[in-house]
Amino acid sequence: MSITFWLWGVLSALLTGFSKTSVPGSGILIVPLMAMVFPAKVSVGALLPMLVVGDVFAVAFYRRHAQWNKLWGLFPAVTAGMGLATWALLHVTDTTMKPILGWMVLILIGLELIRRRAQWDHVPHHWAFVVTMGFLAGFATTMGNVAGPIMTVYLLSRGMEKNAFIGTGAWYFLIVNVAKLPIYGSLHMITAATLHFNLLMLPAIILGALAGKWILPRIPQRLFTSTVLVLAAVAAVKLILP
Repeated sequence: MSITFWLWGVLSALLTGFSKTSVPGSGILIVPLMAMVFPAKVSVGALLPMLVVGDVFAVAFYRRHAQWNKLWGLFPAVTAGMGLATWALLHVTDTTMKPILGWMVLILIGLELIRRRAQWDHVPHHWAFVVTMGFLAGFATTMGNVAGPIMTVYLLSRGMEKNAFIGTGAWYFLIVNVAKLPIYGSLHMITAATLHFNLLMLPAIILGALAGKWILPRIPQRLFTSTVLVLAAVAAVKLILP
């Protein structure tokens, strides 16, 4: 294993913990970084246990702020999206998976940029909106662990303040990510080697989560998130190009 392998791996682990307890937008960079460490499909599976660890810390820190009434209506559509993505994963190879991940990251970066300019408080609270966002979130999270921007749009459209936003999202992702573990295991996207990697990355995930909890009230969020989005876009293009 090269120095580059460990560099991207540790950075991914730090960002995993940090994104769960501080700036959710920073998590979008993790997917292309992990795809530089592992084969594309395995990188998605290798990331999942790291996300679950981060989710546990986020729930521990912010569980009291969760607004469950904003989540229940999502789960049926999320399940349908997860089912379609599971079928798709059965039919893609590592060669095709890399550009898929790259394009998904770029599309979701675009969604994040649109969100910044839009007034999401005026999004209609219609069942079709909830179903659409739930389906897209279920598909994106199963296909490549990239549902963060979709859930950001959904939760912000509900007018949540910072702690409620993180607490509600923390419970959502913990439930969904745990549900994905048997799916990825059955598809051999989680292996003994990836679990060993996850174990080695555990201290970095914990450090990132604690740093995020400390930094959340202090960080200039706009500058940080903009930097992360630019780096994620560069990494995504690297995945797309042969």
